[in-house]
Amino acid sequence: MGKKSMPRRLADNEAMAKHQGLRVSPQKLNLVAGLIRNKHVSDALNDLEFSHKRISSDVYKALLSAISNAENNHGLDIDNLFVKEAYVGKGMVMKRMRARARGRSAKILKPHSNLTIIVQEIKGVA
Repeated sequence: MGKKSMPRRLADNEAMAKHQGLRVSPQKLNLVAGLIRNKHVSDALNDLEFSHKRISSDVYKALLSAISNAENNHGLDIDNLFVKEAYVGKGMVMKRMRARARGRSAKILKPHSNLTIIVQEIKGVA
């Protein structure tokens, strides 16, 4: 006898993708995630493709992953998918030091972020 499987956290018409350890601050990543919230996936992909932000290519890949999870794992129709949620979490912060004048040092913080994208299928809307 094996261990019982956990119940699914999302509804049957939803799929999720996580991208952890992105090398950008959560504040900057949240600006890009705000571009795609509550949009149709085709509009969100277009916005990310033509965005000038450096991290938008990683968000683009995460959104493609959520779309393919919806199609392959859950059998959802990709023409009816919307970005239900796109939220950012704080990851680890690497701390470094920089030499300064008179034997002192300055702190350098290199933050990381976690991104979660949830797409939802809405029936009858194309």
